[in-house]
Amino acid sequence: MKLTTKGRYAVTAMMDLALHAKIDRVTLADIAERQSISLAYLEQLFACLKKAGLVCSVRGPKGGYRLARDDKSISLADILVAAEEQIDMSCGGSTCGHDDPCLTHSLWNNLSTEFYQFLDSKKLNEIVRTRYVQTMATQQDVTQIGDIPIQIGR
Repeated sequence: MKLTTKGRYAVTAMMDLALHAKIDRVTLADIAERQSISLAYLEQLFACLKKAGLVCSVRGPKGGYRLARDDKSISLADILVAAEEQIDMSCGGSTCGHDDPCLTHSLWNNLSTEFYQFLDSKKLNEIVRTRYVQTMATQQDVTQIGDIPIQIGR
């Protein structure tokens, strides 16, 4: 399985939102600038993320987006499914069917289940608290990660 740009950008945007959401609402323009993602592409992604109940919009002159759920309850699987990423590795070719499965059918189905469970076990709050993400966020001028203040020296 190869993760598409849509899936990678959805995870990146959700991480950015999780890093900044407790400070204030986050505009797509801010995410686009920090993460070098097209604003038009983010608009499409956030429509999917909003439909899935992962983000909510804040209207008005100081509008933007926030997480719709606690970052402890949002998994990588939630994000990838919302972005319509294909995470199913089961068979489906012309030589394999439900009534007449191929030799490796069970292997791929089991792998798909384990892969989904792995992605579902990785929560957004854990990911944004890794040393690497915190270091990169600091370089992007983040002043707070969730409820962890960061000192930025200039």
